[in-house]
Amino acid sequence: MGRMMSRHRLHFRPKIVLLPVVMVALLATKPSLAGDPGQHPNVVVILTDDQGWGDLSAHGNSNLQTPNLDSLLRDGTSFDSFYVCQVCAPTRAEFLTGRYYPKTGVSGVSRGQGRLNSDETTIAKLFQKAGYATGAFGKWHNGSQPPLHPNYQGFDEYYGFTSGHWGHYFSPPLDHNGKQVRGKGFVVDDFTNHAIDFIRANREQPFFCYLPLNTPHSPMMVSDRFYKKFEGAEIDMRYRDPKREDIMMTRAALAMVENIDWNVGRLLGTLDDLKLAEDTIVVFFCDNGPNSYRWNGGMKGRKGSLDEGGLRSPLFIRWPGRIAAGHRIKQIASAIDLLPTLTALTGIQAKTNKPFDGRSLQPLLMQTEDDWPARNLFSIRQDQVSVRSPRFRLDGSGKLFDVLVDVGQTKDVSSEYPQVTQDLKQAAARYLIAMQAEFVKSADRPFHLGFAESTRLPARDGVEHGTIRRSSKAPNNSFFEHWTSEQDSITWDVDVLHPGSYEALVLYTCGKPNVGVSVNLTWETPTGSSTASAKVIEAFDPPLYDKSKERVEKSHYFVKDFQVLSLGELTMQRGTAVLRMTASDFKGAQAIDVHSIELVRK
Repeated sequence: MGRMMSRHRLHFRPKIVLLPVVMVALLATKPSLAGDPGQHPNVVVILTDDQGWGDLSAHGNSNLQTPNLDSLLRDGTSFDSFYVCQVCAPTRAEFLTGRYYPKTGVSGVSRGQGRLNSDETTIAKLFQKAGYATGAFGKWHNGSQPPLHPNYQGFDEYYGFTSGHWGHYFSPPLDHNGKQVRGKGFVVDDFTNHAIDFIRANREQPFFCYLPLNTPHSPMMVSDRFYKKFEGAEIDMRYRDPKREDIMMTRAALAMVENIDWNVGRLLGTLDDLKLAEDTIVVFFCDNGPNSYRWNGGMKGRKGSLDEGGLRSPLFIRWPGRIAAGHRIKQIASAIDLLPTLTALTGIQAKTNKPFDGRSLQPLLMQTEDDWPARNLFSIRQDQVSVRSPRFRLDGSGKLFDVLVDVGQTKDVSSEYPQVTQDLKQAAARYLIAMQAEFVKSADRPFHLGFAESTRLPARDGVEHGTIRRSSKAPNNSFFEHWTSEQDSITWDVDVLHPGSYEALVLYTCGKPNVGVSVNLTWETPTGSSTASAKVIEAFDPPLYDKSKERVEKSHYFVKDFQVLSLGELTMQRGTAVLRMTASDFKGAQAIDVHSIELVRK
């Protein structure tokens, strides 16, 4: 552990990132929200990753027990037909902004595709402006470099990771308000501990607590305490096509969900202990369908699919004494509705510079709706659009299903309802044209550099050239390896927001035979360039992290520690440029493995 705490042996180099003066002033001058707590209720939002509709005992899954999550359904209001996106970053963007994700700048999940546009107004900014203490604890996935880091998007407190997924779940490197730290224990337990600490610290004022957990997303790591029950267990309830189900994956996912449930119980217990339950709105939902074929109420599809199984999520909203317990809402709803709903329930003005696509669900929750207008909800994946009306789903291939009676989408009824089919196809076509225009706007965006004093550019956001390859097929938690030629390079497209001199750092590993290689980082534009260089003088070749708690046979996650090497100073001008890393003076068969680069303003 002594080695892990050394400044030069951390996976990341610890650095305190100072918030801009404007933001510091904003935090210091928050308006007071004294008065009746019922007028300014606290808000806790729990979002799980890859769980899906079916991983709850309250929904009929006897493979597991989720009493604490089930209690939110029992003690709050639930939605029968609540929809999210087919993958995670888009759902997070829709929750944060109340807008369909292509409009926010998000187009996918890897290599920066999950980034919000910097001019979006998040739900956290609205609550922060209204005087709420705001905190987020877990997986962000909507931008890493300031101004897209959570601390710049409305959260006073942030603890977690900003990437799309993380490669190790036991005491991994994490981000605490821009400072790189080491986690403590299993990540979901750790995130929940920090959320509980945040609630305790802010119990005398209204707070907005966002707990975006990262399980049961892979890697399928979970402690023995929760896995023991499922190891080797028979799985009685199966996916509708059992041949497609990976039982080992199912067992691990169920164990991870029971761990989530235990942590939700701890959080709800904290609200009870502090006598805050009646003054707190608790929201629970998932970010997409399950990440494997497992029991999901007979629905078609899984994560990544535009079918019911890929898009339908639980939504439980509990506010004791204000929202009816045990009430079920049949109208369709979506992640885009949560921002306008929560601001309406708390009395916060939802003023933004861009219009919402969602609508407030407050009339449904308070059972005051006289005539709830029918609407369509849209889902998009590349050039496919699926539309959910109050009764039907038009799938991505143009087939029509009456999902009120056929949730498994087994019978195409387009010939029986030709007008409905035509209307929904026309609506889908209009939506596709509009969203493809948004995707064009967000394509090939460079990464922000220099907005804050320190900017980190991970391997996830880089492009490898030559023989260099990624350690993992998923860029989100990979490093670059197999650097075997002086013609190889790594590039990052950047937009320098603050011109001047920067210290260039690289987080690297290097085997002893390769010590002496020179590493160079060049700022390149059509009109000029600047280079910082240094020789690797110290070998650092640690082992990969132990993966004994990963419960599936095949794993593509590889994590290790990295060491910091200063390349010296690099001078950059304002505007778009390419940062290119090269290596020269090879002493062995390879150069270095690269986790990330960091640019620190001088």
